[in-house]
Amino acid sequence: MADLALAVDVGGTKMAAALVHPDGTVATHRTIATPHDDTESTWHALEDLLRQVAGTQALAGVGIGSAGPADHSAGSVSPVNIPVWRDFPLVARISELFPGTRASLAGDGICAAAGEHWLGAGRGHDDLLVMVVSTGVGGGLVQNGRLVQGPTGNAGHIGHMVVDFGGVPCACGGRGCVEAYASGPSMVRWAREQGWPGRTAVELADAGRGGDSVALGAFARAGHALAAGIVSTAAICDLSRAVIGGGVSEAADLLLPAIQAGLKAHGRLGFLREISLAAAALGGRAGLLGAAALVLHPERYL
Repeated sequence: MADLALAVDVGGTKMAAALVHPDGTVATHRTIATPHDDTESTWHALEDLLRQVAGTQALAGVGIGSAGPADHSAGSVSPVNIPVWRDFPLVARISELFPGTRASLAGDGICAAAGEHWLGAGRGHDDLLVMVVSTGVGGGLVQNGRLVQGPTGNAGHIGHMVVDFGGVPCACGGRGCVEAYASGPSMVRWAREQGWPGRTAVELADAGRGGDSVALGAFARAGHALAAGIVSTAAICDLSRAVIGGGVSEAADLLLPAIQAGLKAHGRLGFLREISLAAAALGGRAGLLGAAALVLHPERYL
């Protein structure tokens, strides 16, 4: 009986695939840069990657995590950071590639939540929010021990929760979203407006560790927005834990204390004071392992 899942992680910078055992052990793993020339060249690059990784193995299924928006009911994706894919029928294409094998799709933030709940910093917490703080801010929810996707597969997308209704413009077209304050580019943009001369989030973190007041202000501002989003989500979902992952979380020494301060300021009711905060444990593997979980543990994650 086939027990290996083919896990797929599609992002604007890279695409990854792995064969994963039911205990989370990775048998084979490969990553390629994401091409952006046109719709079909992007697909053919992914197709070649999947053929190489799958080989002749019998598969229990294919689990797909993709940058969003994703519509898991339609099986299509329109990643903001892959402009050549709009309503791209990713599930249908992969199903054609592996006939007779079920393919299941979820957004990358949702897959990260599944991965961290299954094998990472969310283990033992059945009411969980996972936030992916990077070039954008994504997320996913686990409630009562089960992954929550919603009818379109975008539940838990905390980056577009509004935390300041008169706030700064967001890339989504709205104003005051968490992402407009807490993504890496948003933090850098604000710091540069204050006169900071750097250009990247890595430089911003280095400056913060060196005591630069503007850099520290950028992390404080981001932490405040993230905390407001966490508390607002917890007020509806009664969370026990929030996990912070993504590239910006590599500056967890700066970001987590800022979030913790925001949680203390905003979470005044008793049940909101009980939320524990942790850095993600799986790093860049969270989404890939979460995609595998869609196949290997569907009773919890599909």
